[in-house]
Parts: sequence; C-alpha cells; structure tokens
Amino acid sequence: MSMKSVVVAVLLIAVGIVFGVTLVSSFKGVDFTFAGQDVKLGAQSKPANPHPALQSLNEAYHAISKQVTPTVVYIVVTSKPKSDRNSQGPFFHFFGPNFQAPRSQPEVGAGSGVILTSDGYILTNNHVVEGATSEGIEVTLSDNRVFKKAKLVGTDKYTDLAVIKVDAQDLPMPRLGNSDNVEVGHTVFAFGNPLGLTSTMTQGIVSALGRQLRIIEDGSPLGIEDFIQTDAAVNPGNSGGALVDIYGEVVGINSAIATTNARYQGYSFAIPINLARKVATDLIKYGKVRRGYIGVNIKMVDATFAKAVGLDKPKGVFVDGVTDESAGAEAGIKSKDVILSVDGKEVNSPNQLQTIIASKYPGETVILKVYRDGKNIEKKVVLKSRDIAEEAVASNQSREESTEPADVSSKGTLELENLGMTVSNLDPKVKKEYGVENGILVENVEPMSESNKRGLAASDVIVSVGDQNIGSVAQFDKVLKGKRAGDAVLMRVKGKDKSMRFVAIEVPGK
Repeated sequence: MSMKSVVVAVLLIAVGIVFGVTLVSSFKGVDFTFAGQDVKLGAQSKPANPHPALQSLNEAYHAISKQVTPTVVYIVVTSKPKSDRNSQGPFFHFFGPNFQAPRSQPEVGAGSGVILTSDGYILTNNHVVEGATSEGIEVTLSDNRVFKKAKLVGTDKYTDLAVIKVDAQDLPMPRLGNSDNVEVGHTVFAFGNPLGLTSTMTQGIVSALGRQLRIIEDGSPLGIEDFIQTDAAVNPGNSGGALVDIYGEVVGINSAIATTNARYQGYSFAIPINLARKVATDLIKYGKVRRGYIGVNIKMVDATFAKAVGLDKPKGVFVDGVTDESAGAEAGIKSKDVILSVDGKEVNSPNQLQTIIASKYPGETVILKVYRDGKNIEKKVVLKSRDIAEEAVASNQSREESTEPADVSSKGTLELENLGMTVSNLDPKVKKEYGVENGILVENVEPMSESNKRGLAASDVIVSVGDQNIGSVAQFDKVLKGKRAGDAVLMRVKGKDKSMRFVAIEVPGK
C-alpha cells in the first residue's frame, strides 16, 4: 500500500472518532455504563437529621424491646377436651387457647408467660394451662430453646394466674414494677405471642383502672378482678404475656380482651403485677395461695344506695351480708355497714376492697373505717384463712329473726305502677319454702322499670324496709307512702336462690 493510501486511511479513522464523540456528547443526561458496574438507585444525598425527640423515643422503645423480649416465653398447651371451654360472655374473652371449638380429641392452644426466676419459674394465666395433660405444656424461649415438658407448679382460678417450671438455669428476668403507680394515660407496652407471631411488642396507653368484668369463675363472688385496661393491641396468644411501663418494668399480666369477634377491637385487660406477685410467690412456696378473708358479701355504693343509708355522696363499699363465724363477724361488721377504707386507703368499689384484702395473709390485722347509722367507726379485723369449696360464696345465710305478728291485710295484692312491680302477701307454704317468718312476695317486675334497674326480680321476697320488718302489702304500701318523693329506701330481700341481699330504691313522685 502506498504512503498516500495509509495517510488517507488514518484521516478517515480520525474523522470517524471525532464524529462519534460528537454524536455521543449530544445525548445529554444519558449515563452509559459497562456490564458489571453498580446501578445507582435513589437520592445520593446525606440523610436528614431526625428530630431529637423522635430519635430519643425511637431509642427508648428499642431499649425496652431488647430488655423485655427475652423474658417473655411462648407456651403451647395440649389439653383435655372440655365442652364448656370459652364459655365467657359475648364481649369479654380470655385469649389463651385461641378460642378453639370443643372437640373429642385433645386440643392444642397457645399463650405467653413471663419468666420470674433464673432457674425457670414462669408466670402465666390459669386459663392458658387449665386442663393441660400431664406432659402437655411446652415452652419456647425467645432464643428458640424449647422445653417440651414444663411442670405445672400451681394455679389460682380466682385471679386467673398460674405458675409453671422448666428445668433451666441463668434465664433472663424482667424487673417487676409497682402497679399501684400506674395511672390512666401512662404509656404501656404489651409483649407476647399473638396469633402465633412470637416475640411481638405493641404499644398503647392505660385507658382505665380497676375494671371488674365478671369473667373469672363465671362471675363468682370469690373472683378477684381489678384489671388494668389498655388500648395496646393484643390478640389470642398474648394471654399470660407482660404489660410493661416506660421503665421497662412489668406492671401487669395480659389476660383478656373486650371483643365481638374474638379479636382485638381496642380494649385489653391485664392483672396488676402487685396481685400477681403475691399469688406467684404463694404458688412457688406452698403450691397454693394463702389468702386472708373478711367474710362479707359486698356491692357498689351508687347514688341511690348513698341516699338510702345517709351518706352525703356515693363512696365506700356496702356490706350486703356477713358470713357466720368469719373474721368480719367476729370483728363486729354488720349488714348495712359501709366500708370506707382499709388501713387508711379509701375503697370505693368491691374489686378494690377484694384486691387489697387478697394481698394480705391469714392472721394479719387490718383496720376498717366503717360508716354505720350516720357515724364513722373503726373496726380491727384479724383476717382468717378459708378452706374454699368450689361452690363457696361469701353470702349471708343467717336465719331470719322472729318478728311480731304481721299486720295482715285482706288486700292480698298491690300493683305499684310507678315502681314497675306487683307484690302480694306470703302464704305459709312460701314462708316455709324461703325460711322466713315475714315478708311479701314480688310477683312481677316490668322490664326497664325502676324496680328492674335496681335489681329486684320476680320471686324475690321483701323482708324489711329500713329498720321495719314487712308483714303485708298494706304495711309495705303505708311505709312507701310515708316517704317523700326522691327519698331512697333500703329493702332487705331474699332471692329465689335463698340468698339475702339489700336493694336500694328511690321513691318516685306521686
């Protein structure tokens, strides 16, 4: 090839290169990369600094999670078939065994538990482990260690608590707080294993205190309920898990939800840790709960009750009856007393009084401030132990005192339209059946009437009004007519189940 041809070829190549570069540079914004290079996605600027308050909150929540999560366990229970499982009402449910329908074969449910000691004692709910087979309790720790045959140490159905034990050492434990310091509005966290989602943490606030739902032991008077209500999300499987405050301390044991569909709808309930601590200690030490009793049947004092007994406002707890030979009876507590405080601490609901007394042991002495006949008096009560039969209740079973001959009227029936009830004289057969020497029979109570709202029911026997025994409907009518409209009267009533109680009712206008 001649020199001229070589020069021409080089020039052509140079022109091509220049043309190519010019062409590529005209496509601005296009980044041509070769295979194997990284693809850059998203903004490449430095992250913005979060607000210090949010950063602190984020770190605080995470610190609580790291501290508490390892101390909450996952419990799987194989239980015997039970036809009445999940027999609670339509709104308040325990949520341990996943609401399984009764079956003829063994059932498998799940719940949670809180480690109490480094050597394996774990607190949970009674309804989580109730009916478990001999080797039917399996515990899984947050680090996935599994203990297949946990031991059932003891249960207390009256607080819905239980303790189980696994053979382990050096287990992590949470700090137990003081549930008396919990207030409405406080931030709390629920830890547990809802719907099989292990090691779950949710957050909410305390929305109410001292809730009594009447779900423990089907509403038995011996059930001790003083729930902390929260809106932290909980579901089946959370039962037995920890309710924790902002200090990372356990203040409650999650136990129940208010729901119409067996799932979270905004309200959950936890047993205060102060009550749970005492129960757990007893179960570990003695295998059963040693609990002091006064031996009284009690009810809430509302505005009508307050007016009927002469209180200036609703307060305290009304004594409906006193059990024979109980601590209360020996201390001189009487029916119609109003207990205002225990050891200087005010009590304004039955469950509040029950919780305080349940934290005491037999033999301990408490000072009750009592309102009686317009005066405040003090009673020193030495609490007694009680051998609880399954059907035992703290109700007054005392016999009726003999009375003067009744003022029997030929008018046998009286309809009280303003109270919404009809009453009649007692015949000898009914007196014998009810074990009374005087009284009148409530034949009918209209739905939604004043009598119905105050708790009167057909087949009740009204024995007295105030301090006056009632022997006829004429006498009853005369007593009511002697009261002014708006006055409240206290009626002693014996129910169809033969238990005695008091009913306060306001006298309507003429």
